Amino acid sequence: MKERNEKIPNPREIEKEISDFLSRKYGDQVKIVSPIVMPQQEESDDGSTKGRNRHNIEFDLKPEELIRYLDQYIIRQESAKQILATKICTHFNRIRYQKREDAGGEEVTGGIKNNVLMIGPTGVGKTYMIKLIAKKLGVPFVKGDATKFSETGYVGGDVDDLVRDLFRESDNDIDLAQYGIVYIDEIDKIASSKNYVGADVSRTGVQRALLKPMEETEVEMKVPHDPISMIQEVEQFRKTGKREKKSINTKNILFIMSGAFGELPEIIKKRTTDQSIGFGAKMNTQEKPASILKCAKAEDLIEYGFESEFVGRLPVKAIFEELEHEDLLNILRNPNNPVILNKRMDFATYGIDIKFSDEALAYLAKQAQEENTGARGLVSVIEQVLIPFETHLPSTNIKHFPVPIDVIKNSEAILKEWLNGSGSEKRLAEFDQITEEYRGFIKSYIKENRNSLASQHGLPLSPYRIGRIADFYCNNVSEIGQAIKSIKSYYDQIKRIEIEFYNRHEINIVLEEDAVDFMLEKLIDRSADIKAINSKLSTDFEYGLKLIREKTGRNRFFVSRYALENPETFLSQLIKAEFNRADADLAVADLRMNSGDDLTT
Repeated sequence: MKERNEKIPNPREIEKEISDFLSRKYGDQVKIVSPIVMPQQEESDDGSTKGRNRHNIEFDLKPEELIRYLDQYIIRQESAKQILATKICTHFNRIRYQKREDAGGEEVTGGIKNNVLMIGPTGVGKTYMIKLIAKKLGVPFVKGDATKFSETGYVGGDVDDLVRDLFRESDNDIDLAQYGIVYIDEIDKIASSKNYVGADVSRTGVQRALLKPMEETEVEMKVPHDPISMIQEVEQFRKTGKREKKSINTKNILFIMSGAFGELPEIIKKRTTDQSIGFGAKMNTQEKPASILKCAKAEDLIEYGFESEFVGRLPVKAIFEELEHEDLLNILRNPNNPVILNKRMDFATYGIDIKFSDEALAYLAKQAQEENTGARGLVSVIEQVLIPFETHLPSTNIKHFPVPIDVIKNSEAILKEWLNGSGSEKRLAEFDQITEEYRGFIKSYIKENRNSLASQHGLPLSPYRIGRIADFYCNNVSEIGQAIKSIKSYYDQIKRIEIEFYNRHEINIVLEEDAVDFMLEKLIDRSADIKAINSKLSTDFEYGLKLIREKTGRNRFFVSRYALENPETFLSQLIKAEFNRADADLAVADLRMNSGDDLTT
């Protein structure tokens, strides 16, 4: 009898024993076919996942790379992009460096975190920029509104809840959550009121509650007085007999705050004016708020209503500039801007393709500037113009919606005309014209950013591919990156043909760029699939290339578009050229033997 404490076999060992038994009894007639099981993350009793690459930050992004990424989406704000990209990249690269085995020594005692304070008027892209950065980094990210929190122990949201949200965003992986980003908006709203008397739990109280998490503290995952947390703790104790303590250390969590700080320029102006009083003092009363904000110091923020300890934990400041008419127009022109893409998506849900002329975009940007709410004004004016069309067009057969400047200025009359069934020829002609102009603009945009886009997506951008990307973008609601990825998927399939051809025939072929474009054309217009292309390539080239290999020993061949379109002529010319070269080499060898001279070719 086997001992009770003998090791229990695992499923793979059991399967092997059964397979051996069946093989001895039935030979090769019966076999066990195991299903393919993908490795899964282990789940603990508390719901947290295990098996991740824990304690290991795979991050090697450089500041300039992140800036180039942001440039594709954010108009202007060069200084803010530089500051944020640099400090955020440094923060995560520093964590990665400290985790290296060869880093040498322990972490620096009293290490300083590069928490960031973003200052700028509403609608200039503060929140949008942080969302883009978090998306690019792929780290856990949560956003909170400062006005919804109160000091710990009072009614209202607890600032520790943001850290707990990171835990949930990390699929309950504590180690991953400890390297996340916490973004708190409208931080200027928790500045203390100068005329307030008593405990200000929603202002200075929140500032004090944020002090420890912004530096380093342990945040308990169990929420006090939460019935669900208590039930989970009882269940855990019942299963294990132990009381498990789960907490997140905030040492490596980056805190980013943002606010409009409307009255801050006046405080700065007052300080700088007082310091410059005297004979010959220069005072510029016409200076823009953004220029004044660049002079902000800790004492100005304290005067604004922040605790000195709170200000001290935000060593990095990024100032955002106000957007002018040209900036708003460039936002609308940007192929990745969410304002136009969202509007295209709204109409696409009804099967309607909407296109804006450049003249119409310029007019909308001018109207948005009058709203004085930055990029948010763009959304407002576009909605105001298009709501009537969005209400009525889905009930018609109209599927192509051009937006020249006339549609904006005379929206009621034009909509009435379309609903009466008039002006369809003019409408379709305008749509085709705007689409062609926009396609040209997209091609120019890709050409101007060719190097960064090609590097980012790993796709060489030939003129043909740029045209196809522009087509995809104009025909689908997508960002430029998504359009490139669609072409890249075809490109990757084609490049795999080289490997498959070698595996099948042991012949190394290199598809030249024009050959790749020729195959792309077939895949995009669906005149052939990748299987058909692969099969035709083998049929056309296998025997000819094998003959050359056997006769000359050459085993690497460059295949151009001409070769794909004229395989017989290409192979005939190639065979002739290779044999002529072989004959020439033999002639030189004979000459060397006969003359004894050291001849070179």
